[in-house]
Amino acid sequence: MITTNGDQEKNRFQIELEFIQCLSNPWYLNNLAQQQYFKDPEFINYLAYLTYWKEPDYAKFVVYPHALYFLDMLQYPQFREYISTSENTQEVHQMQYYHWMYLRNPSKPQDPAA
Repeated sequence: MITTNGDQEKNRFQIELEFIQCLSNPWYLNNLAQQQYFKDPEFINYLAYLTYWKEPDYAKFVVYPHALYFLDMLQYPQFREYISTSENTQEVHQMQYYHWMYLRNPSKPQDPAA
């Protein structure tokens, strides 16, 4: 099967978008850390390359905005190390959950214990 440049660009766009969306999941980030991806310089360069997704022409396709936040955070070795433990990942996941539950829905009480 012969593919055109347009097909290849569309496929790359879809694959990169899907990967970017996966970055919104702290447990996915933890899995990448456990698989040692964050120790691979080529993978780190790939994450840096993907920051173009923050530009408005691309960001409008991202459904989960936390993906772009975590893409930013992954540029820092400290965060890549931090997310590698289950305890820290659980903390990040809880913060994300409370953000969705309370900060994005002002009609709900702001007290997480409520």
